[in-house]
Amino acid sequence: MSEPVKLTLHPSGAAEIVIDRPERHNAMTLDMYESLLASIGECEQTRDVRCLLFRGAGGKSFISGTDIAYFKNFRDGRDGVAYEAFVERVIDTVERIAIPTIAVIDGWAVGGGLALATACDFRLCTDASRFGAPIAKTLSNTLSSRNIARLQAALGVPRVKKMLLLADYLTAQEASACGFVYDVCPQDALQDAAHALAQRLIALSPVTQKAVKESVRRIVVEQRLDDEDLIEEVYGSARFKDAVIAFTSGSRS
Repeated sequence: MSEPVKLTLHPSGAAEIVIDRPERHNAMTLDMYESLLASIGECEQTRDVRCLLFRGAGGKSFISGTDIAYFKNFRDGRDGVAYEAFVERVIDTVERIAIPTIAVIDGWAVGGGLALATACDFRLCTDASRFGAPIAKTLSNTLSSRNIARLQAALGVPRVKKMLLLADYLTAQEASACGFVYDVCPQDALQDAAHALAQRLIALSPVTQKAVKESVRRIVVEQRLDDEDLIEEVYGSARFKDAVIAFTSGSRS
């Protein structure tokens, strides 16, 4: 049996993590989450990786969240607390990746898959994609406040309430109209569009990108405005000093 979490490093500087369990709509087991974290760690240790793409195999689902079979052995609410803490570790890891991240959504992004896509910097999808967390209709569970905060920052309070309280879905067009999705592509053009976006990101300053990503994370999830460490790192970097020299010498327009 093939591995359900696959990492590919491309010569272009992009890396791609594919969730390959289409027979279960790319539902995640705890072992798969751990493999995902290990793949992210490998990318972070590889200097040549400048952009990370997440994708689900099969053309019907990005990631459909945690495999529901996992919940059968829950005994009480403390199991739920432990589970949400585990999921937060995964989503927080995705959100803290220093390089730009892209969710390539071919199909439905629901539950934990929606949370992971929201933690990415950009989302591309197809016309048939849908976004939601129909927990009020399915498991009668909830999302953590941190994941709700991420959704609220990305979509706004009214859309989040519609999504969670009514178990409603956003269409690709609705997600695009509110800026949640960077682009809606034909299915056969989705991969090329994602890698083209990756190349645009790779061409820009990783120092700036890292600082902006961390600043936004602090503001949205932790309601923090402290940034002295980020500013010091950016203005003290060789990248900044080289750029100043290049501009002042007239070698850049």
